[in-house]
Amino acid sequence: MDIAVATRPVRPDDRTLFRRLWPRLSPDTVYRRFHAPLRGLPPEAVDRLVTVDHDLREAVVGLVGGEVVGVARYDRSPADPGTAEFAIVVEDAWQGVGLGRQLLVELIDLAARRGVRTLTATVQRDNDRVLSLIRRLLPGSAFTPDADVFTVASPLAPATAPTHS
Repeated sequence: MDIAVATRPVRPDDRTLFRRLWPRLSPDTVYRRFHAPLRGLPPEAVDRLVTVDHDLREAVVGLVGGEVVGVARYDRSPADPGTAEFAIVVEDAWQGVGLGRQLLVELIDLAARRGVRTLTATVQRDNDRVLSLIRRLLPGSAFTPDADVFTVASPLAPATAPTHS
C-alpha cells in the first residue's frame, strides 16, 4: 500500500524533530541505517544531518502530524560531484507502507535535476526491503558484494525538466 505523507526538504530548525525521531527507531533500524549499534545521536551529528545546501548535500523528510517519520538524503562525492551516496531511514511504525519509496523517488528526482549521474549506497546483504526498493526504483544498479554488505552503484538518467528550487 502506498501512502501520501507530506514531504519537504530538511531545514536546520528540524533539529528537535530529528532528536524526537531517534527514540522511535529500533536498534535494528539504527544499525541498518548507520551500520553501527549507535545508542544516541550527539548534537554535532544532528546538526550535520539537518544542515544541507540543497545541492551538494540534500535531505527530504516525511512528516506525519508535524513529526519527522522518515528521511532520505544524498551527499555528493567531493572528488566527483556527478556521484552521490544516498541513505534512507524510516521510523519502524511507518515501514512497509510506501514511505521509503516515496522519499527515495523524490530524492532520485532532485539528484537527477541537479546533475547527479550515479547514486551509490552501502546496504547490508540481508536488508531485503532496501535492496528490493533499489532494484525497483533504480534499474540497472550494480550490486558488488563486500563482506556483509553490497556496494551499490545506480546510474541515473539525465533529468528532463529544470529544477524549481
